[in-house]
Amino acid sequence: MLKKKYNKVVTSEFDGNRLDKFLQYKIKEISRTKLQDLIHEGYIKKNNVVIYETSKKVNLGDLLEVKIPTPKETHIKPNKIPLDILYEDNDIVLINKSPNVVVHPGAGNYENTIVNGLLFHCKNNLSKVGGKLRPGIVHRIDKDTSGVIVVAKNDYSHANLAKQFSDHSIKRTYEALVWGSLKPSKGKINANIGRSIKNRQLMSVRKDKGKIAITNYKTLKIFTNTNLPKISLIECELETGRTHQIRVHMNFKGNPIIGDKSYGKSQKKFKKIDIGVEKKINNFKRQALHAKSLGFVHPRTGKILFFKAPKPKDFDELVKTLTKASI
Repeated sequence: MLKKKYNKVVTSEFDGNRLDKFLQYKIKEISRTKLQDLIHEGYIKKNNVVIYETSKKVNLGDLLEVKIPTPKETHIKPNKIPLDILYEDNDIVLINKSPNVVVHPGAGNYENTIVNGLLFHCKNNLSKVGGKLRPGIVHRIDKDTSGVIVVAKNDYSHANLAKQFSDHSIKRTYEALVWGSLKPSKGKINANIGRSIKNRQLMSVRKDKGKIAITNYKTLKIFTNTNLPKISLIECELETGRTHQIRVHMNFKGNPIIGDKSYGKSQKKFKKIDIGVEKKINNFKRQALHAKSLGFVHPRTGKILFFKAPKPKDFDELVKTLTKASI
């Protein structure tokens, strides 16, 4: 069901402009971010053809059709679910998110998310900036990624933290298990990331387009012996925070993360591998990625804070198995 529909014709002064910029100028009541979401979701047509790229050029005489869907009425229920709280005060909450848990409700998944748990734990003491579906959520990590996230309990803290993320001043480190060994063992990946041309649900390194994405990495340990394919435990520090950044960059580097079904490579069979290790790897049903630490300035006190989240059981056991097998 549609809420509203717009038809806009490209005139000479906008010939050659980006699609999202043209629409932003012509439909001022809708934010550019919202327009970009509508483009990605297939609600924009150019000359009766659906366009998915925000940077697509528009030309003189093009007819743009913009459909605004009616927002679904949603009521997010508080759920009494276990939350591993690392720290809490009147302004923020730090949570060590378990793997296989979604941060906030979305299409087809409105219960048992971190937000549902926060609504039960914090009552109404969460920021409203993110709207009904994302109260308190300043940033997020993927469902299958574990580790630390910070949540805002009021709008003041939310705005302050959001600016720190925008300014790239927040220190974020991750640990991951990847195939092979990185060369060099310590370095920086500076490669733009944008939506994949082949699959709009995924991201990819884009040489011509995309947003700046920088990942600093270092090898912590390399697991290898005659009965074990080479696997590395690495630490990554983000200078930027693009969607799936580490997963995309590691795949681009040629060292995809173990268990990553979207950006990884099929590694189900090996010529030489310990049977126990092979079973442990194949039973690891998610990407081996953990948000290890988060450092930032407290939004109200100005104090520098730093939090570390212990690795979840499945990740820790896989590391122990690899360590034992490589001795």
